[in-house]
Amino acid sequence: MTHRTHREVRLTARPQGPVTDDLFEVVTVPVPEPAPGQVLVRNTHMGVAAVMRTLMDEHSDVPMPAYGIGAPLHGSAVGEVVAAPGTDLSPGDLVEHRLGWREYALLDAAEAHRLDPALMPDPAAYLSQGPTALMGVARGAEVRPGDTVFVTGAAGGVGSLAGQIARRYGATRVIGSTGSRQKADRLIGELGYDAVVLRGAGPIEEQLRKAAPEGIDARLAVVGALATQLSPGGRSTTEIDTLSLLSRGITLRGVALYDHLDLIPEWHRMFAEGLRDGTLTFPHARLQGIEQAPRALRELTEGRHLGAVVVEL
Repeated sequence: MTHRTHREVRLTARPQGPVTDDLFEVVTVPVPEPAPGQVLVRNTHMGVAAVMRTLMDEHSDVPMPAYGIGAPLHGSAVGEVVAAPGTDLSPGDLVEHRLGWREYALLDAAEAHRLDPALMPDPAAYLSQGPTALMGVARGAEVRPGDTVFVTGAAGGVGSLAGQIARRYGATRVIGSTGSRQKADRLIGELGYDAVVLRGAGPIEEQLRKAAPEGIDARLAVVGALATQLSPGGRSTTEIDTLSLLSRGITLRGVALYDHLDLIPEWHRMFAEGLRDGTLTFPHARLQGIEQAPRALRELTEGRHLGAVVVEL
């Protein structure tokens, strides 16, 4: 049954620094009516990601539309089709789309991507950041059998999967970095990391030399820029020793998922198989109710959770 009203989360102001709860409001609005060629979806799960903090700014270098003041936010969501007049979708179909942050979404049929409800054991797994992790491992760093791999931000939605994928690609030693001892213990105990370096627990170089005495294979993939996204001025620079790049033959490559969209269905197949046979896990936090969405994004940017952050609507 379709409700007459639903809730959506709107942006009330641009952030001047960290994400705070007063930047959002949850409002009740009528459920929209689909016209021919449109799809009405009852959202069941939505994901939050660090890039959403960037989209809260009026201008950014991210090739995605910024959030508008007084308008609902947007982002990945999974839901069930309620009505889809004049389309090849049917009520009950499971779809993924970009209009999260609301309980019901109205979109053009071309923007709703049908999913196989029998593929994933949990539909929330379609909201993992695994495609980005796979891209970083397979195409950015080109991980090969025998490699020693270092994953920064190892406890995030990407990093918590990247270590597992690197192992799948034959890495013999996987090292991560994170900001808390509790997360480090979970990365080693639950997610197959061999060692973890802790931010703030001494010089990173010394910790890395101890964790990887034979060195790290020198292909660097940059798949995110969280420090820049969360810095007040929008810029965070890193010094690079160009002589080392030359003498050691180091590859430094930035890779973005919009150039590698073919990896999404490949990842879904790999992830579903791994979840079912126990060779992959989906570390995530799950909050209940759309009213928890602002808190979910705030806690994500504060580093409160290990893995992805999903809101069940």
